Amino acid sequence: MLLRLDTTSSLPLHEQVAAAIRRAVAEGECAPGDRLPSARELSLMWDVNANTVLRGLRALRDEGLLEFRRGRGVTVAAGADQRAELLDRVRRLTEDAARLGYSRSELIDMIRGLS
Repeated sequence: MLLRLDTTSSLPLHEQVAAAIRRAVAEGECAPGDRLPSARELSLMWDVNANTVLRGLRALRDEGLLEFRRGRGVTVAAGADQRAELLDRVRRLTEDAARLGYSRSELIDMIRGLS
């Protein structure tokens, strides 16, 4: 898993960690059931603090993309590839809406109007 972080970006590093792994899952580089390198290995690879990596991993766990298993490490959750792709689309949609001047609540109202 060759992922890069941009230390010059205004996006916090833990969010970059989550985005990089989310992208790897969405693009099929990491499949459901695959075990990720340890937080320590990832922190050494990206030259960031291990707690920063853990914060990004926890965010992905909370999204349902990763599973933490004692003694087995962190694995990609079943169905995570589809979920990661959908979350990426939602993220792009919210960014586009914000750029066009719509608030989050206005975007939610638009989506509710579709059903």
